[in-house]
Amino acid sequence: MSAPIVSKHKAVYITYSILDQQGQVVEQSDVPIGYIHGADSGLFEQVEAALEGAKPGDKLEVFLPPEQGFGAHDPNLTFTDDIENVPPEYRHVGAEVEFQNEQGEGKMFRVSKIENGKLTVDANHPFAGQTVKFVVTVMAIRDATPEEIANGRPDEGGPPVYH
Repeated sequence: MSAPIVSKHKAVYITYSILDQQGQVVEQSDVPIGYIHGADSGLFEQVEAALEGAKPGDKLEVFLPPEQGFGAHDPNLTFTDDIENVPPEYRHVGAEVEFQNEQGEGKMFRVSKIENGKLTVDANHPFAGQTVKFVVTVMAIRDATPEEIANGRPDEGGPPVYH
């Protein structure tokens, strides 16, 4: 029996790391994450295309520039204010707060910088404006069910124990 390969409507389980432009790991999952190949799973198109034809154990590297990955950094989504104007519970880098516009639409902002008595919040994705490298390892592949294909992701429960 030949090893399964990544192809349309297969449930594929991967582990991954995302590295910034300096080669530092900025996000990682050592627990296999599943997606349905070719079923609008939400995986970056270039990453999914690179996985086509891969087998369990294959390790791939995919570079994504901002326009194919997390988008350009929008300076209109960054605001700085005196730290005294910010409630104490938000006075640390990484704190998140949701703001709403006049139409009631919410947007999540993250405290990105505190210096010289000023606090900056940013609604851009943390990787916006960066070329990132995905390092992806295929852990397991199986046929997807019709329900999984419709949802674009495998049912909960994790990867199968077979390859």
